[in-house]
Amino acid sequence: MAYKLSAKAKAAKRKRDLAAAMTPERRKKKAENQRKRRAAAKKFGKNWLKGKDYDHEDGKFESVKRNRGNDGNGTKKESKKKKN
Repeated sequence: MAYKLSAKAKAAKRKRDLAAAMTPERRKKKAENQRKRRAAAKKFGKNWLKGKDYDHEDGKFESVKRNRGNDGNGTKKESKKKKN
């Protein structure tokens, strides 16, 4: 999705996005995803992974649509932190 942002807003968004991507939790997930993708590509082939993301909650590869849409539940109800 393309956003129509002013130069100032675009720079602020870029800064926020980079900060979010560099948090320790996010970096751990990215590293885990990379390891899993490499292993799956070796086992099943690269074409098997096309259009799939690793779902850290379910522990498996899912379509991008399903993973980013919170398994069909949307993201509005998804909490930032899980409460035990």
